[in-house]
Amino acid sequence: MKNQTTREDSSPPPPGNGRLPRRWTDFDFLKPKEAIRPRIYLSLTTFSVVAVLAGWVILTYGGIVDEMFLPSPTAMLKTAWHLFASGEIYPNIWTSLYVVVVGFVLAAILAVPAGILMGSFKFVEALIEPIINFVRYLPVSAMIPLLILWIGIGDVEKIAVIFLGTLFQLTFLIADVSANVPKDLLQVAYTLGARKRDVTLRVLIPASLPGIMDNLRITMGWAWTYLIVAELVSAEKGLGYMILQAMRGMQTDVIFVGLFVIGLLGLITDQTFKYLTIWLLPWSEKASV
Repeated sequence: MKNQTTREDSSPPPPGNGRLPRRWTDFDFLKPKEAIRPRIYLSLTTFSVVAVLAGWVILTYGGIVDEMFLPSPTAMLKTAWHLFASGEIYPNIWTSLYVVVVGFVLAAILAVPAGILMGSFKFVEALIEPIINFVRYLPVSAMIPLLILWIGIGDVEKIAVIFLGTLFQLTFLIADVSANVPKDLLQVAYTLGARKRDVTLRVLIPASLPGIMDNLRITMGWAWTYLIVAELVSAEKGLGYMILQAMRGMQTDVIFVGLFVIGLLGLITDQTFKYLTIWLLPWSEKASV
């Protein structure tokens, strides 16, 4: 009996500190919805940005792409410095920011309550869903001649383009959020003696708010993409106008500066919505990330 050894006794000891080596699929950051360390997150973000910049440098300074099609970082920085130092770009930024923010805020004021009602009450859905589903497939650019005919060619027409481009899409998205609030939450509230008004104000709307903020954040990005369309006709200022004028003069460096500024403004508004969600909605899943 003493000479007999078990399988565990005859197996070689694990290397290192006694723990078996982990497979690459065992790491936590490869699990869906698993948080990662801030240092890893920052490293991955830095890597992606550096990779894009490195590709840009290789294509331009390496002579692979002509500067007429893709300006070098140096050319773009010189152009940006000139536009900002001379103050030429600031009126364009303020005009575009005004058009996008006003158009989006007006759309949100109507879309949020309409979407909640449409997703929560079947009679409201029957009334407005067919119209919204029809209009949201119409291209906004095709409405510009009508908007000019009805409104004119001032800032109101440009705001209307942003408004129409986001209103119907946002209403449908918010209706979907409201419709997907678990019915069990409402039934529990009714069981505890809550009235219909309290269930709507204190259960349905708070449960919908995280999804509403996410859709506002997404649709704000769409509003910025409609900026060029909004400033396509009879504009005198704006980033879209600046880009269109640079296109006619084949000034690709100015085009890239304008695109970069639009992207930067969009990123700022996107992060604003992100932190507003964390601050105003502590019960949201994203507030704990």
